[in-house]
Amino acid sequence: MHITVTAKPKKKKEFVQQISPTHYIVSVKEPPQQGRANQAIIKALAQYFDISQSDLVFVTGQTSKIKIFDVPDRLADFEVLPSQKKLF
Repeated sequence: MHITVTAKPKKKKEFVQQISPTHYIVSVKEPPQQGRANQAIIKALAQYFDISQSDLVFVTGQTSKIKIFDVPDRLADFEVLPSQKKLF
């Protein structure tokens, strides 16, 4: 399953926000230099979905603010639990 991520690098507050079942906004503190923001986005998404970072596959958008990731199909019906909302 593919998800679209709108990246917001170099922000004061880090968060993951679900816009639709396949669209997320991810804000990270890391600047978009030398892949640091991409790594922070992968780490934030893995923590948000409670999966391993290796389960997230970058499809496209390494140098763009709009990124597409391939995630495990078991996340198709993913819902944020109250305990996960506290993480971000």
